This record gives sequence, structure tokens and C-alpha cells, in this order.
Amino acid sequence: MTDPALAPTAAIADPAAIDMIAAIDAIAADLRGLDPAYAPTPLRPLPGLASHLGVAQVLAKDEGRRMLGSFKSLGGTYAGLRVLARAAGTDLSGLVAARPTGQPTLLCASDGNHGLAVAAAARLAGAAARIYLHAGVPAPRARRIAAWGAEIVRVAGTYDDAVDAAAAAAREGLGILVADTTDDPRDPVVGDVMAGYGVMAAEIRRQVEDAGEARPTHLFVQAGVGGLAAAMAEGLAGWLAPPGSVVAVEPETASCLPAALAANRPVRVPGDLHTRAEMLSCGEASAPALAVLRRRGVRVVTVSEPDLAAAPQLLAAQGGPATTPSGAAGLAGAVAALRQPGRRADLGLDRASRLLILVTEGALED
Repeated sequence: MTDPALAPTAAIADPAAIDMIAAIDAIAADLRGLDPAYAPTPLRPLPGLASHLGVAQVLAKDEGRRMLGSFKSLGGTYAGLRVLARAAGTDLSGLVAARPTGQPTLLCASDGNHGLAVAAAARLAGAAARIYLHAGVPAPRARRIAAWGAEIVRVAGTYDDAVDAAAAAAREGLGILVADTTDDPRDPVVGDVMAGYGVMAAEIRRQVEDAGEARPTHLFVQAGVGGLAAAMAEGLAGWLAPPGSVVAVEPETASCLPAALAANRPVRVPGDLHTRAEMLSCGEASAPALAVLRRRGVRVVTVSEPDLAAAPQLLAAQGGPATTPSGAAGLAGAVAALRQPGRRADLGLDRASRLLILVTEGALED
């Protein structure tokens, strides 16, 4: 009898899942047509890290090798190009080939990487971009965005204040908003962002099967506003081996998901949201993501600042890619869960567990 953990995707997926994978494959093909750097990123087995953690396996998806150095280029660039293509009445390839004049300006708020992705979309299409950055976004991240030709607008306060400023600019007619978060569960642009993130899930499915590996039992994934966690939970639904747990990881100082899940709606949490995991300094969950997280039974783990700081060093010491506290936050969540007996039992973690983590960005250069 075939081990169900090794069964091909098509043998276990329902028709809806197969249709979803086909749609994601079309997105991946569109992006690869724009730049070869959208080729699949490596899925790296880390046996030394697995031994250190006391589990059977750790697989790390290395998104530092993605276009722009992070997974955000899958969502923000794709969604930004879709916005401009709809406005021009064409498709992505036609838009990039024609680069029509008079295009609207793309607007967004960002902690850094989403703004970079939207700026790249604008440059590819020959359009303008204006990126709203809160006061806590480091200068190197702002410089990366400006290098792609975008205008930077600094906003006092938190990421959520920058979200409000970008939305206000869109309402004033200054451009089209390419947000990665919204309080509208049916927002088409945020839907495109999350669909782009789903490319990673399709790649992981194929990479595990092509390598003849057993399917992971647990995914530890960065939360932020929840879009990435939701896209991965949806894209890997029914595919992870039992218990099939998806765990969203948040900094203790910027934990918006528990309040939102309890209220069944986005809730803005107070505080300055300051965290070493700069890409996760979000105080309000996204409504489309929240709906998926609830439907898929995603759990939440919060992580201390010392654990976030230690995770990149642990990853590098065990043969993993160089990254930031944001990029290694999934690993930090796994470490935190494994050292708490009650949480280990609750999540079904033991020595036979096979963990999947996403290294969501490469190391940031000054």
C-alpha cells in the first residue's frame, strides 16, 4: 500500500483543489514570462536543524532567491500589473509590451517588501508608483524602493497609519490602491495579492513529490496581516500529512490575529507595534485572509523578541539561508512551540513531525 504521505497531489486533491492549482500555475507562467527570476525557489532539507529541534525533518523554502529577494514579488507585482492591465483593457504581457501612456499611479502602504513589489510592477508597465512608509521602516528598505523609481511618502506612526494614508490618497483620486490588506472580504486586488503568494504552495507540492520526500506534517508561517498564512493554508489544504497543522507566527508586540479571530472581524490592536521582525509590524488583520484562516483552522503562535533575534543565527548555523528576523519568524515560532510541552501536545508535535518553514526574504544589505 502506498504511504499516504508520499501520494501524488492529483491522487489526493479534489476537483476544486486541482482547479486552484491550475489557476496558480497560470499566474506562475505569467510572472516567468516577465522575468526568469520568477523561476521556482529552492526547497532545502535541513537535517542538522531537524536534529537540533528534535523532529524528523525540516524543509525550508528559500524566498531570498525570488525576484526582489522576497516572496512579496509574487503578490504585489502580480496584483499591481493586474490593476494596470484592467485599466488598459489588456493582459499582463500586452501591458508590459505596450507600456501605454497616461496610466494611473500605483499606491500602497508597506513595511518594505510589498512596496518594493508594487514599485517593480509600475516600472515593468511604465507607470508611476507612490509608496507610503511608516516611520519605523529602515532607510535601506526605503532606498531599495526608491531605486525602482517609486516616490516615497513617509507617514508618522505605525504601519496601519501608512495603510490609512494610502487609502485616503486613493479616495482623493491620486492613483489606484494596490493594498495587501483590507476590511473588505471580497476586495479583488487583495485577492490577487494572495493568489500570487499561492505560487509558493504549488511549487512546494511539486518539489516534495519530485524529491520523493514525505509530505510535511506542520507548516509554521509568518502572519503579518495574514495574507501569506492564508494563501499557504489554502494552497496546502488536504495535502499536508496528518495532523496537517498550519501555524501562523506573530511577534508578541504586534499580534493582531488572536483579537481578529476572537471577534470574527479585523480589530486594530494598540501599541507602537515595534518588533525586530519589521515585516510583521502590523496591527490589523486583513479580512480576506481572516476568512481563510478561520475556515482552515489555522492556529497562532506568538514569539518573543529574543526568539526572533536568535532565529536567523540558528538557521544559518544549521546550513540554512541568510535572512532577517522577519524571514526566520516561522522558525522562531517552531522553536517556541517545541519547547512548551502543552503547546507541543496541542499542535501534535513529536519526534516524527516533519516541519515546513518559509524563509520569506534574504538578508538585508545596508
